[in-house]
Amino acid sequence: MARLHDIVFDCARPAATARFWAAALDGYAVAPYDDAELARLRALGITNAEDDPTVLVEPAGGGPRLWFQLVPEAKRVKNRVHVDLLAADPEAETERLTALGATVRARRADNVVLADPEGNEFCLSPGAEHPRGEDG
Repeated sequence: MARLHDIVFDCARPAATARFWAAALDGYAVAPYDDAELARLRALGITNAEDDPTVLVEPAGGGPRLWFQLVPEAKRVKNRVHVDLLAADPEAETERLTALGATVRARRADNVVLADPEGNEFCLSPGAEHPRGEDG
């Protein structure tokens, strides 16, 4: 049986988008750039990690990794897949996420729909699971 390993985001600015999600999620951080990673970048002709076309965000205690990869095309339509987040205080978390660069797209009775700096939609709900079948 398969298990979830990575969630991949296509984006125009992988490093900036990776930093947003690392800051947004509890226990996640951008993977450090060791000598091997810096050598990989140099082999691609890249001298600044900010220009890395693929940036990894890792969880500290298990769970799926997040990959951010450079793509040439811009986002044009609503995401086909999105991330749902939980927070004990959704209003305070909405303020924190917007300070990091997210934008509020819609407020609903049971969640807030936001978008990351690249326009990828995600939902923020109060500490309980999102009801099945409801598009958020």
